Amino acid sequence: MQEANLSVGHVAKRAGVKVSTLHFYEDKGLIKSWRNTGNQRRYKPEVLRRVSVIKAAQKMGVSLEEIKQAFANLPNNRTPTKEDWDKLASQWRESLNERINYMQRLRDLLSGCIGCGCLSLNSCPIYNPEDELANKGSGPVILDKK
Repeated sequence: MQEANLSVGHVAKRAGVKVSTLHFYEDKGLIKSWRNTGNQRRYKPEVLRRVSVIKAAQKMGVSLEEIKQAFANLPNNRTPTKEDWDKLASQWRESLNERINYMQRLRDLLSGCIGCGCLSLNSCPIYNPEDELANKGSGPVILDKK
């Protein structure tokens, strides 16, 4: 078993995050540190992989709560292995694909009406008399169509 001997500053520099980020992740239960005799935080080397997984997942739009749940499902709350990452990525792929599709619809409709029902545009490519789109729901109902 590897010893927890990495300082918070070393981990922050190596992982490319701020020290406050490590403290935040620890407060959220995503990473774990130990205290030395001087009451300073110390980390095991495996925390670097854990922080990397967190950063990669966040860049994909995965929430910290989803990441925490995924970590909790690992045996003994261990640091994810490559195989674990493959499984996690597969689980998050569908959600990521949905976000990509939504962003593509947003991009394609950005210069026109997205069907919000505001009726404030003088020239709207979508004719919406009497706010008929209100019957389809609130917000950008055309954008939210799949």
